[in-house]
Amino acid sequence: MLPMTRKTRIQPIEHEDSADQDLGDERPSKSQLKREMHALQALGVDLVELPKDALKRMPMPEDLADAVRAARRITDHEGKRRQIQYVGRVMRSLTEPEVAALRTALDAYRGVNKAETARLHWVEHTREQLIAHDDAFTAFLRAHPGADAQEGRTLIRNARKEAQQGKPPRYFRELFQWIKNAGGGAAEGADSDDSTEDDDDSTEA
Repeated sequence: MLPMTRKTRIQPIEHEDSADQDLGDERPSKSQLKREMHALQALGVDLVELPKDALKRMPMPEDLADAVRAARRITDHEGKRRQIQYVGRVMRSLTEPEVAALRTALDAYRGVNKAETARLHWVEHTREQLIAHDDAFTAFLRAHPGADAQEGRTLIRNARKEAQQGKPPRYFRELFQWIKNAGGGAAEGADSDDSTEDDDDSTEA
């Protein structure tokens, strides 16, 4: 057997999945996917809470309409919670155009004007940042010194926890209201925010 020389020394093998890892970095993170799922579930809750006549005008696929109507009929708390979770799962099966059509219809029903829509975009974007990044809360308090820091910190912590546990978005929605109240009438950064997921919470005023 020939002695191993510098030339014959076995070189480390590069993992073939390195390219896949690079591609994976571009995919949404698990926490981002959870936030998106939570936002869709919140939109589903808004549909369940609509008046009957308004619900009829919503462009819902039949399976979603059936799930929403079933949730409206259930009075048992636990049964309703499970059905609303099912509504959220059906919501996640919709295409982006279908979700956009629902939000547009909700805006039309609520009479949301362009300025208010821009403001709600800012609130939704801010909520996403507060849930995703701890330092965003510090920045928010600097910009809004009148905000109740203890309440905000509690809502953020509970919104993260309920999203991780797949619970109905109670604190997720309450956090929206807290941000909206703390932000006053200013839609800070709304012009540069492309988010459209806030429309599901525009009844939280």
